[in-house]
Amino acid sequence: MDLFDYLETALDDFDERPLGPVDSAALSQFCMVRGEGVIPAALWRGSAVERLRAWASRPARFSDLLRAERFDGLFCGLAPEGVKRELAALVASPRFRDLELRDYASRFDEAEHVQFSATTFVWRSPAGHDQDFAYIGFRGTDDTFTGWRENFDMAVDPPVPAQRMAADYLSSVARYLPRRLYVGGHSKGGNLATYAALCAPEDVRARIERVFDHDGPGFKAGFLDEKDFECVRGLIHRTVPEESVVGMLMDTPVEPRVVRSAARGAEQHDVFTWEIDGDDFAYADELSPSAVFAHELMDDWLASLTPEETPRVVDALFHALEASGAPSVGAVIFSGADAPALIGEVARSLDQESRDVLAPALGKLAASAARAGAKGLSGLF
Repeated sequence: MDLFDYLETALDDFDERPLGPVDSAALSQFCMVRGEGVIPAALWRGSAVERLRAWASRPARFSDLLRAERFDGLFCGLAPEGVKRELAALVASPRFRDLELRDYASRFDEAEHVQFSATTFVWRSPAGHDQDFAYIGFRGTDDTFTGWRENFDMAVDPPVPAQRMAADYLSSVARYLPRRLYVGGHSKGGNLATYAALCAPEDVRARIERVFDHDGPGFKAGFLDEKDFECVRGLIHRTVPEESVVGMLMDTPVEPRVVRSAARGAEQHDVFTWEIDGDDFAYADELSPSAVFAHELMDDWLASLTPEETPRVVDALFHALEASGAPSVGAVIFSGADAPALIGEVARSLDQESRDVLAPALGKLAASAARAGAKGLSGLF
């Protein structure tokens, strides 16, 4: 069973069965819907009166977005057709269709390398306010160069703007939400959910029932340590697919639950491929060797770059990607067996200055690959 099957067959409401990991995955994927003009905007940075007025506005429902005339540009991310199909399933679902959608926030800034969005979902229980809850969902990386650049910036100089915005958003909107809170996201959204919970004021953090991180990257080595996670360690439910790439990047002390996927390789990042057993994911015993290799490779490579070298390498890489004619960064990263050829195209598009920066870094990547045991890959660079 996959997520679409779950949405069609989960007929109990949230009073009958509490929100779980699969529900979180569904809502975090819906965050890839552009809600401008439909979902009431979050004014978390306005005055108290403005925020209260925004909260008093009529919330949206999933059905408000199921309009064919809105479909052009409504869905973003790496699986827009999947999100489109999911929207129809959410509208039909007795479990999800009565959720309120509110406090939509979105910011995109190429110059500042910012791609951020959040949506809040509220359950109003027929049984009374004690059963009400809110799920704060953070959007993952879209398929723009800006979104992917911000991902790389997380490995260079955290906290990035989206991380700061996530923390600000959670602490601000929580004041007007039901007592019980869930926080979650997929991909970068999972990282933002974790960071927001870590930074939340104590009175807000005490209301959080669970933080869901679905295949989100970790944090730059040394940016956070295990003590920073003590306040939320028991709250975080982290899931990664068997052949995870994104979820194995950088560091986190939270051990993941490994989910089975119907896809292979990097395509497992798509939660629509994750397998479900009943009302939870179908879990595997351990990560695949390729996921362990990817984690060791990237950790070793990033550690080999000096603090001065890392931002220059990222600048050169994105300069090359933008000049290469690749439709998106995702087209390179998630191209599977075609990745070496695409990377070769990127390398040929470099100007001399960028090549001088990037070539030594790629040499270090080859050395890291050799140390991690991937001798066959070292010849690619």
